[in-house]
Amino acid sequence: MLQHQILHTVRLLLLLSVSSWAINFDIIKGDVGLQEGNVRLVGTGVSSAGRVEVYHDGKWGTVCDDNWDMTEAQVVCRQLKFPGARSVAVGKDYGPVSGPIWLDEIHCNGTEDYLVRCNFKRWGETDCTHKEDVGIVCEPMDTNKSFGDSLHPLDHTIGLSDNLGQIFDKGEGCDFYILVQSPTQNQQNISEKRIFTEICAHKIILSQFPSFDSTQENTNVTVDISVPCQPYFNSFIRYIYTRKIDVNFSSALCLHWMAAKFGVMQLMTDVGRLFSKILSEDTSFHTQVQMYSYALETGDVALEEECLQYLAWNFQNLTTSPAWTSLSVELLKSLIIRSDLVVPDEYFVLQSVESFITEQVKSITLETQAELLTYVRFPMIQAEKLYENVSSSPLYNSHKNLYNEGIMQALEFNVFFLTTLTKNSKFNKENADFHPRIYTADPWSTAIDSQSIKRHTTRIQNLRVYDGRYNPHIQYNQHFPSKVLSTPVHSSLMFKDKTVNWNADVLQSQTECSNKRVRCDTVPVARLASQNNNPSNSHTGKILYRNRLVVMCEGLYICQVLGFKSELIPVAMNGTQVVGCPCPGEHYVYKFVVRPVYE
Repeated sequence: MLQHQILHTVRLLLLLSVSSWAINFDIIKGDVGLQEGNVRLVGTGVSSAGRVEVYHDGKWGTVCDDNWDMTEAQVVCRQLKFPGARSVAVGKDYGPVSGPIWLDEIHCNGTEDYLVRCNFKRWGETDCTHKEDVGIVCEPMDTNKSFGDSLHPLDHTIGLSDNLGQIFDKGEGCDFYILVQSPTQNQQNISEKRIFTEICAHKIILSQFPSFDSTQENTNVTVDISVPCQPYFNSFIRYIYTRKIDVNFSSALCLHWMAAKFGVMQLMTDVGRLFSKILSEDTSFHTQVQMYSYALETGDVALEEECLQYLAWNFQNLTTSPAWTSLSVELLKSLIIRSDLVVPDEYFVLQSVESFITEQVKSITLETQAELLTYVRFPMIQAEKLYENVSSSPLYNSHKNLYNEGIMQALEFNVFFLTTLTKNSKFNKENADFHPRIYTADPWSTAIDSQSIKRHTTRIQNLRVYDGRYNPHIQYNQHFPSKVLSTPVHSSLMFKDKTVNWNADVLQSQTECSNKRVRCDTVPVARLASQNNNPSNSHTGKILYRNRLVVMCEGLYICQVLGFKSELIPVAMNGTQVVGCPCPGEHYVYKFVVRPVYE
């Protein structure tokens, strides 16, 4: 038996000595197979220089040059087996590219073996265009070596993962056992821990992760795993052998928790990046709320922000979901303090907060009620709506001073110009109360459906006569997916009769950009352009527009919110930009939102 175990251990050592979980699989110069995280340099004709591209989700994509320097270049050159990095090329034209921009704002320590081991926001999350694709130059291989000194790498690690998976599945030659226990209720209804399963493992594999305590002296370890996560623990241990695992809606949270608990950081990071893909799958919002609570418990700031962002974008749906009444006060506070809350108007926020308090009035103290109400931006509510409806609020009598102060603040903001408001020492222009959220009610927004864009494109292609030419008597733009939006100059009543007209379009080609007399660095792009000059003056105060593009999936949930830096912004239509949450049918509704603010 001992000899049998030794043979298995030797076999494992031989397998592990081949590579430390290599990502690139090359035999001499032949490409054996593409693997997640592969990198390449293209566009120059030489292997040691070019545009950096990384392989993810079945396709090659580029890397934005934001925050990129020699440290990141060194990692890429190391991954490609070059001696080192020579330079970084920014803004160089490497020829046409049609894939997505996979990585942005990436940060490496310089010691990583693979680019994807560096820190970055999320796959496909970027505000770059392909003009910002980064390129590098690596130190080429030394070609002056004599023939006898030349190296010919042979890399057979492509089968390593499957081989180790077979060893785990067979459960032979084990020298370490993992006992999985979970809390249960006995017949006396007393909580106790019980062993549910035993997993055969190998010390040499688990030794990478000290949490398993697989030292020479120990032959087993007992781990506490919650009952909901038990079904996924075997797959989790198998991942440690193979570095492969399938993650779905049900398993993601458990796998992330187990990876954090046992120090499997690469799995924890990558599962964390998958959360954005599953956030939209639960229309009850229970999963999103659970993820937020989990992020707080584990101190995962990135996941916490991701959950808050999705809930803020879809706040209107959240208020009608089964999870709304069980929302914690702290979570509601964290949402209504945000400026990226997408709602019809601020009065909707007030009504939602009042409804939440009323439904839980017995469990929420007056002090907490008042705190929640202070996050409502009363100056953003139409003065007449406040005056007519607030006095009928079920909470008005309990918080009369707070409501009256809010009404007065709103009246002042609506009937005085900025120059007058700033004379009041209590007025702070930077206070969030005087800044809009993302209001989608009339007259501040308009929408264009991507289906209408496709219908328009098909119609143009079909508008031909028999000789193959377009009919010159047909107005080809009569069904062009364009909208005209008319809004007040500002939300203040002082500008009620002064309007700004806006043109909203989604431009699909460079020809459409030329027809609109705009220069598009990439297509398709969303365009929101004012037809008026800025009507503000020294008396009214200068008005700026922080406009937004709200991207909805099939009109059901918001999957991205983008800010207009100018009148143009790239949109997710052909894979060059990736939305925050997936939209399976790629049926988008683009909502253009006008947001005026005092400078």
